[in-house]
Amino acid sequence: MANHMQFGFQDASSPIMEELVEFHDHALMTALAICSLVLYLLTLMLTEKLSSSTVDAQEIELVWTILPAIVLIMLALPSLQILYMMDEVNEPDLTLKAIGHQWYWTYEYTDFKDLTFDSYMTPTTDLPLGHFRLLEVDHRVIVPMESLVRVIVTADDVLHSWAVPSLGVKTDAIPGRLNQTSFTATRPGVFYGQCSEICEANHSFMPIVVESAPLANFESWSSLLSS
Repeated sequence: MANHMQFGFQDASSPIMEELVEFHDHALMTALAICSLVLYLLTLMLTEKLSSSTVDAQEIELVWTILPAIVLIMLALPSLQILYMMDEVNEPDLTLKAIGHQWYWTYEYTDFKDLTFDSYMTPTTDLPLGHFRLLEVDHRVIVPMESLVRVIVTADDVLHSWAVPSLGVKTDAIPGRLNQTSFTATRPGVFYGQCSEICEANHSFMPIVVESAPLANFESWSSLLSS
């Protein structure tokens, strides 16, 4: 859960998010190295005496051609690896369908019979003590921890986006189209997200709450709802 004055990411709760955080740090260190080199060259230009002598610049041209290529490769290879990891969904343990409406979510557990519910934001007047305003819902998405969950995302009316930052998930919900993503919650907990697409007036009132629980608790919950 994010808090005030937080400069970094939320704590990663899935392998994909851990990879994204590591790539973010890697890219920042690369940018810091480039900025330091440029600052050093600017300082030299301002402090050194000017010279009118001509110099053969083949060596420096070779350097400023090779160095950017190396930097691009250092950034491209890890990012492509993460992209392929995010798109690859092999034999999921659970399939969840998320349907965006104005302005609530409908969830269908396709592996169970008649396990469907709507998830609305809890009004501030009904919010229990200690819960988060504009982020809590009346029905949470319960998933088993340490299991690969495939999420099929679509919309019923306008564009939405199903996003949970701590799980590294953000997928657009488009009417008439099915998009899919996946995640594996590595620890039990409650993870908050919101619709990250501007879907008109009540865009900010479409929270997403994913609760990761041990498999035994998930089976008890699913059997209770589907019965």
